[in-house]
Amino acid sequence: MTGLGFFTVLVALVGLERLAELVVSKRNAAWSLEQPGAFETGRGHYPVMVVLHTGLLVGMLVEAWVVRPEVAPALAATMLVLVVASQALRWWCIATLGRRWNTRVIVVPGLPLVRSGPYRYLSHPNYVAVVVEGFALPLVHAAWVTALVFTVANAVLLSVRLRVENAALATVTSAA
Repeated sequence: MTGLGFFTVLVALVGLERLAELVVSKRNAAWSLEQPGAFETGRGHYPVMVVLHTGLLVGMLVEAWVVRPEVAPALAATMLVLVVASQALRWWCIATLGRRWNTRVIVVPGLPLVRSGPYRYLSHPNYVAVVVEGFALPLVHAAWVTALVFTVANAVLLSVRLRVENAALATVTSAA
């Protein structure tokens, strides 16, 4: 398999992983919203997030297939390690939050903040995974433009998302 073929399969696998996340997210969001007093906030930026993450997957494939950049093996290998690490961190977050993890911002009153797993070290470890993957995955095949555009657009989106999440978390007063 060529480098471009490997990259295409890798992006397809990440796309399938995203679909698995959405299945988990939908199930968990439904559970959360069934809890007494639960509410969702920050719906306005969610469609932008979906478009941005879909654009990342499509953009890097288009760039790789159209531009056909030279790929330094050391760059590809290093970025692949970061992609795998970001996936591991993402699923550690999902496993740690359990039913509470979803791609929306849903507050369930009475549940304590999670302070275990990666949340012992960071307030928003899932976004570390998103940021790392957002530049590392395109760079597995030297898709520099996609990596840069996604990183800048994601920084803007995360500034909104973090404000929304932090405001929602501020309504939760107890800690686990």
